[in-house]
Amino acid sequence: MKRHLLSCLIISLLYSPLFAQSGLQVNQERLEEQLKTLATYGQREDGTTNRVAFSEADIKGRSYVMQLMRDAGLEVHIDAAANIIGRKPGIEKELKPLATGSHIDMVPDGGNYDGIVGSLAAIEVVKTLQENKIRTRHPLEVIIFSNEEGGVMGSRALAGKLGKDALKVRNSTGYSMAEGIQRLGGDTTRLGEVVRQKGDLAAFLELHIEQGGILDQNDEDIGIVEGIVGIKWWEVVIRGKANHAGTTPMDQRADALLSAAHFIIAVNDVALTNEGKHVCTVGRIVAKPGAPNVIPGEVIMSLEIRDLSMEKMDMLYGQIKDKATEIENRMGTTFTISPIDGTGDPALTDPELRELIRSTATKLGLSHRNMQSGAGHDAQDMALLAPTGMIFVPSKNGISHSPNEYTSAEDMANGANVLLHSLLALDKKD
Repeated sequence: MKRHLLSCLIISLLYSPLFAQSGLQVNQERLEEQLKTLATYGQREDGTTNRVAFSEADIKGRSYVMQLMRDAGLEVHIDAAANIIGRKPGIEKELKPLATGSHIDMVPDGGNYDGIVGSLAAIEVVKTLQENKIRTRHPLEVIIFSNEEGGVMGSRALAGKLGKDALKVRNSTGYSMAEGIQRLGGDTTRLGEVVRQKGDLAAFLELHIEQGGILDQNDEDIGIVEGIVGIKWWEVVIRGKANHAGTTPMDQRADALLSAAHFIIAVNDVALTNEGKHVCTVGRIVAKPGAPNVIPGEVIMSLEIRDLSMEKMDMLYGQIKDKATEIENRMGTTFTISPIDGTGDPALTDPELRELIRSTATKLGLSHRNMQSGAGHDAQDMALLAPTGMIFVPSKNGISHSPNEYTSAEDMANGANVLLHSLLALDKKD
């Protein structure tokens, strides 16, 4: 296997003059152990973990992570948007901070690697520097973003994009974003204080599991992310006429659920008939009144579109909206499609950082490829503030947002070492 052959190259690199100058490696065993410990916060009897933002498990997990950050020598505080910020001063105070991090909250019934790998690896990088008595020229920041899974809340706040409507959105805990910020130690009356300006950071790097199968299928170590897709959400409400299912003839119905079925097929058709890597999804549907003997009079459903181009997403939405109008006229129902404030614009990563990550991976003897991210990340909003790079490591069988999500300890350490040496390379620049 390619990756097994590369292990011999890694061994030789360990003894090369190039590597000897910066022969630091993260502690793979410690990183894995901390990941397993964090998984116990929200762990259920069947061994799976449920740590949705704002939950008691999230609060306790955040306390554990903050202690790890302090142990690594970081000065830790919670900002008004409930982001956990760890900071370590640099030798040259006038230089802007280098930042890294991710999130530890999960989707309901999710996995123990999404976000967690990047968060714990960021702390492990700082711990490795501490143990080796290495001080960087730039200040270092480790950011554990709040409520990433519920709409990249913390990073949007840093970018000044967390609006009042978003604060009303509730997640599966029942808490709104505003209530959740307060629960996590933030302060919604001071959100303006957390906003960063472009240029406040020298750079931002995020390590993350791929959440897809490309690296795993191709037996490759590192993904160099070229761009993060934009994500747009809508709520679709279809109204027909609720009526008796036994006495209303088939040709006299205004069945909202039947219109929804046609709409779902139309969304799929629009996605397939346009070339590209975009995706269009209906992932949630509720029919009312929800009785087996009543024709559904109302359906509430979701629509999501993802692509690297905002223009492409707008074009796809326009075609889908035209399909909805056709269904309205044909089925005697009405559609109301409303945007949801909780999504992000497409973001390209910085070309120089991509090249730096590629160079670092090569020096470490790790195979790599360029790729786009089909999932949204905090790096999406951070790209508005600073040059941003993103490092992917393999997800076994491409599984994510599932209890079966898995990334090996070796792959986590590979990504963390790329993060470590990329930050050190960046630190040499002003």
